[in-house]
Amino acid sequence: MYLINGEFTAHLPANDRAVQFGDGCFTTARVKNGSVRFLGQHIDRLQQACEKLLLPFSEWSLIEREVQQLAAGEQQAVLKVIITRGSGGRGYSAANCLQPTRILSVSAYPSFYPQWREQGISLALSPIQLGINPHLAGIKHLNRLEQVLIRTHLEQTKAQEALVLDSDGWLTECCAANLFWRKGSQVFTPYIDKSGVNGTMRQHIIACLADSSWRVTEVRERLDSLAQADEVLICNALMPVIPVNQAESWRFESRELYQFLAPLCE
Repeated sequence: MYLINGEFTAHLPANDRAVQFGDGCFTTARVKNGSVRFLGQHIDRLQQACEKLLLPFSEWSLIEREVQQLAAGEQQAVLKVIITRGSGGRGYSAANCLQPTRILSVSAYPSFYPQWREQGISLALSPIQLGINPHLAGIKHLNRLEQVLIRTHLEQTKAQEALVLDSDGWLTECCAANLFWRKGSQVFTPYIDKSGVNGTMRQHIIACLADSSWRVTEVRERLDSLAQADEVLICNALMPVIPVNQAESWRFESRELYQFLAPLCE
């Protein structure tokens, strides 16, 4: 189901900037019992992305109403909101783009996430590295070709998710999730200041840990830092948090941090 600029349609003009240049941003949220989880955080991330992209969108109350309209009656679903710069012009200049496009959609919730939460997953190192761009780092813009390639390579392995480095070789994230690992009472997550996505669930987990006995630190580390970890987990707004059994050749049995976070992330 698609709602584009208030109309139920799946048709988008061929000259929309999303089609031509990937010029826009998006967020993907979990619908549970007819409401969108962490809706405020998702709106905030869209606002931040629009500001970073100089995208003149301001109809946030309208977005909220449309989100709630689509979520109503859904017990478990995925809701995606895309904002593009709209249609106009042939070249890169956005001077002729007069009205941003908003695209909302609802789709089925991934059936495998409950099994992942119960059984845990494995991670494989991706041969695709993320390009470094501090200006775009953190936001969820529409240029997702890196993630498409990461997923394509991942599907050639037996792993469920990927470990992704940036082009300088620093551990950054997964294909569609953020990464945390624990050593004793210390919890670590990669910096997202040069590449990667600062996910809403990542932000929520950092806030939860800051108010707990756990100590959370953003770090710039190499892949082998996971060799000394007691526990590894990944997260995004849909999962919302998943324990990792194995990353490359390293195995992890503890779920202490996962058990603390799981009820806080629902």
